Amino acid sequence: MYWDVINVVPESDFSLSVSFKDGTTGKVFFEETHLTGVFSLLRAPAYFRLVSIDNGVVAWPDDIDLAPDAMYREIKRCGKWVLN
Repeated sequence: MYWDVINVVPESDFSLSVSFKDGTTGKVFFEETHLTGVFSLLRAPAYFRLVSIDNGVVAWPDDIDLAPDAMYREIKRCGKWVLN
C-alpha cells in the first residue's frame, strides 16, 4: 500500500523520522501521556532505538507497532503525527 513505511530513524528526542512508499516523509512525536501501558517500554532509550519496519509497519519487539494508515494520514496532512 502507499502508506507502507520504507524507512524509520529514531531521533534523540524520542521522535521518529519516517518515509513512506509514495515518497511522503514526516515525523512521529510521542507525548509523555502516550507512553503508558505497552508503550511504556518506549521510555527506555535503548528499547526505543530497536524500532524497525515489519511489512511496512513501524514496530518494536514485543508486538508494539504503530498504525501506518493513521500515521500516513496525519503526516500527509501536516507533516507530523503527535501521539498523545
